[in-house]
Amino acid sequence: MKIRKLGIILNCIMAVVLIALWGSVFLIHGIPGAAAWTLAILVLGPIGVILVFVNLILLIIYFVKKKNVTQKIIALLLSVFIAFPTLMLFNVLQFKYPTKIDEVKPSITVRWPLKEKTTVGWGGDTIKTNSPHARWASERWAYDLVMKPTNVGSKNLKDYGIYDKEVVAPVAGTIVAAYDKEKDIAPNTDNFRSMEGNHVYIKIDKTGTFLLLNHLKQGSVIVKVGNHVKEGDLLGRVGNSGSTSEPHLHIHHQRQDPTKTIYPTVAEGLPLYFKDINGKRMPEKGSIIVPNK
Repeated sequence: MKIRKLGIILNCIMAVVLIALWGSVFLIHGIPGAAAWTLAILVLGPIGVILVFVNLILLIIYFVKKKNVTQKIIALLLSVFIAFPTLMLFNVLQFKYPTKIDEVKPSITVRWPLKEKTTVGWGGDTIKTNSPHARWASERWAYDLVMKPTNVGSKNLKDYGIYDKEVVAPVAGTIVAAYDKEKDIAPNTDNFRSMEGNHVYIKIDKTGTFLLLNHLKQGSVIVKVGNHVKEGDLLGRVGNSGSTSEPHLHIHHQRQDPTKTIYPTVAEGLPLYFKDINGKRMPEKGSIIVPNK
C-alpha cells in the first residue's frame, strides 16, 4: 500500500511539473516561458529519458507479476512527456519556440550591420529557415550572416568571405558590453571559450531593449562600455570566436539586458527587421542582401 501511495505522489509531482512548464511557455511567456523552455530542454528532458526507462522496466515487472499496471502506465506516459524536449536537443524533432511574431512587442527595424553583399545563413520566423535559433526563446528571430565564399571546408579563416569585414552599429544606443579577448578558432572545431565569443551589445535608445552581435574578431572591437553609438558607427570586425562552425556574424534582439541574465537562453527574443535592403524586411535563409548605400 505504501508503494502504491508513493507511486501516486510521484505521478502527481510529474503532472504538476508538466502543467507548470507548459503553462509558463504557452500562457505566461516572457522570462517564465523562456526559463521553463530552457529547463525542459536542457535539464528535465534528460531526466525524463531516465524516467522513461525506469517506468518501462517497472511496467514490465508489474505485467509479468500480474499486478495492476494502471499506475505504471500513467507514470510512463507522464515521463514520456517530460522526456519529449530531449528530441529537440538532439535534433530528432524540431519545434520553434511558441510565440507569434505579430503578438510580440516591441519589434525594431534597423540598419544592415554589414556594408557589402551578404548571404543569410539562418534567419526568419520558421524552424525551416532558422532552425538553430527559432527553437530558443532568446534567439527566436536571430540571424547568422555570411559572405561568399562560404562553407569551403578550409582551416584558413581568410578563405571565408566575411572574415575581417567591418561591423557597424545597426541602431543608435549605449554599449553595455564590449569584449574581444578570445582567440579566433579554426573552422569546424570546438575549442571555444564561450558560446557568444567576442561581442558587442547595445541598449537601444528608442526601445530600451538590447541588440546582440556575436563572434567578432579578436582585438577588433573599438567601442567601450558606456559609449553612445550612432547608426552606422564602426563597432568591430567579423571573426570566428565562440561557438561557431565558420566565420559569421550572429545578431539578435531581446528584451532583457544580456549582462544580467542568469543564462543566455533565459531571455525573451524580440522581432528584428531591416531597412534599406532588397527583399523582405525579415530576410530568410539563403537570401542575398545588398544594403543600400
